[in-house]
Amino acid sequence: MERQYVSSSNIASIGYDPDNLVLEIEFLSGAVYQYYDVPQSIYDGLMAADSHGKFLDVYIKKGGYRYTKI
Repeated sequence: MERQYVSSSNIASIGYDPDNLVLEIEFLSGAVYQYYDVPQSIYDGLMAADSHGKFLDVYIKKGGYRYTKI
């Protein structure tokens, strides 16, 4: 999956597969996580957020999306 680099204190890059609703987050630590069944609107909100990390925490991590570390 192709990811876009972002300016964040914790996140290195973000990718999204709209066909499969998979959000992929690469952290500055090098860890990569995939979140499943994430709607396009959440991805759009994440990319537009002033703080990618805060948005990730509030709307994705606490949103209950299934995920795996890859």
